[in-house]
Amino acid sequence: WKCQRESPYPFVPIGRPIANTQIYVLDHALKPVPLGVSGELHIGGVGVARGYLNRDELTTERFVQDPFSENKCARLYKTGDLVRLLADGNIEYLGRMDSQVKIRGFRIELGEIEATLGLHESIGLCAVIVREDTSDEKVIVAYFESKADPIPDANDLRAYLKKTLPDYMIPSQYVFLDALP
Repeated sequence: WKCQRESPYPFVPIGRPIANTQIYVLDHALKPVPLGVSGELHIGGVGVARGYLNRDELTTERFVQDPFSENKCARLYKTGDLVRLLADGNIEYLGRMDSQVKIRGFRIELGEIEATLGLHESIGLCAVIVREDTSDEKVIVAYFESKADPIPDANDLRAYLKKTLPDYMIPSQYVFLDALP
């Protein structure tokens, strides 16, 4: 998308595919969705990678055979982005289909944080979300139920998570709840 002062949109579209690239908005069965209907963004063409290095399971999940190509080796990359195709051919980004978020330039899977926190011996159910604090900065917040007495404090939980997660995935805030809603 070439940014324009006089855009017809109240948002910034993704735009259109670049040369030698195909873009598809598909449903879960890899069928095109109607114009204006939301679906997952799939990318095809010469620029699509072969897969993720040393991550066969993720490669199989994200790089699928291109049903629109005559080349049997052609692949589509499933981005996980929820989009819709506009009448003029541009694409509007609507959000993520999974719990991936982007904070300070890092892509973060909230489910990975939840899974790791849930392995702590004192944690029952937990949920991790992103909130914007008063300065419009996004922060990761972990909500949890405790299976132990005393309730683990934020410093203990932070130290536990730092053993396996990078610093940018460590929640800034920890909120104890008697029961998750």
